[in-house]
Amino acid sequence: MASEVLARVIRGDTVESVHRGHLIVIDGHGGTIASAGDPQTVTFLRSAAKPFQATPFITSGAADEFGFSDEEIALACASHSGEARHVRIAQLMLERIGLTEAHLRCGTHLPFAEKEAERMLRAGEHPTQFHNNCSGKHAAMLALAKYLDADLAAYDALDHPVQRAILSAVAELAELPESEIALAIDGCAAPNFAMPISAMAQSFVNLVAPAKFDEKTQAACRRIVDAMTRFPELIGGTERLDTMIMQAAPGRVLSKVGADGVWLCGVLPSEKYPAGLGIALKIEDGDDKRARPVVAVQLLRQLGVLSLNDLPDVSPMFIKNRRGDTVGRTEAINLEQVNNIEN
Repeated sequence: MASEVLARVIRGDTVESVHRGHLIVIDGHGGTIASAGDPQTVTFLRSAAKPFQATPFITSGAADEFGFSDEEIALACASHSGEARHVRIAQLMLERIGLTEAHLRCGTHLPFAEKEAERMLRAGEHPTQFHNNCSGKHAAMLALAKYLDADLAAYDALDHPVQRAILSAVAELAELPESEIALAIDGCAAPNFAMPISAMAQSFVNLVAPAKFDEKTQAACRRIVDAMTRFPELIGGTERLDTMIMQAAPGRVLSKVGADGVWLCGVLPSEKYPAGLGIALKIEDGDDKRARPVVAVQLLRQLGVLSLNDLPDVSPMFIKNRRGDTVGRTEAINLEQVNNIEN
């Protein structure tokens, strides 16, 4: 199956461009609630893998051994914006295990938070690895490496005990053999995982409804879900999609973006969805700014997770010219015809 048009950009009354993609919504019993495009398309989880990359940090006992807080567990699962609170928590995570920024191997970039990035540039400040959106994830990897008494300098290597434990966790939650998961290196230099979009959705419904797994895995999933939903401002940051969605549906939904147009979501078990839902979306052209948020929010509205009044500035997303006039919009299309979608 080919991808389907999921969003279109309209300037005036004319369609200027379109964004195609794939999506699937499944429930905790394995039933397909909705789909579009080809859910068997294989792509990378990218940062949507972070909750699973944090799982061995908890199941091993490392998080408890070093006394990590729920805020620190949330940051381990985050693609944070590099705001002051994010940076300070990442620093505390390393202080807790007696390490420093020099031990991180994620590299540097300016904060995603535009105001903070502008402030740093005006002040002549250079970003550190703590500003990297993956610094919490890397701090948790270092904590696991120290707990295992493994090589700290190579914690990001494919054959390192930390990365082997993470691959095992990813495979378990996605219900795939490790041999069927392709590996490559992410933007932060850690390994990342490619699998069918349908398996991504399965991994997220398992994360929010983990009853089929052993008690250690169940406890880790509950702790991760609780941390992410209690501290949504840490998972993204100001005006970031994950934060906005989880704040709009507090305690009901788990949202995690991944680079190159990936968005995964778990809807916690509820009266309407007693076994929970797993949602996976891939925008084919890798768009993160226009199509992904518009489609994600509209899909959650149609599933009844968000109301029509939630996040009105996200879907549709209005286009303004440099004078501030509204001149167009990006809107989700065809979702009402997505196979079997519930209204």
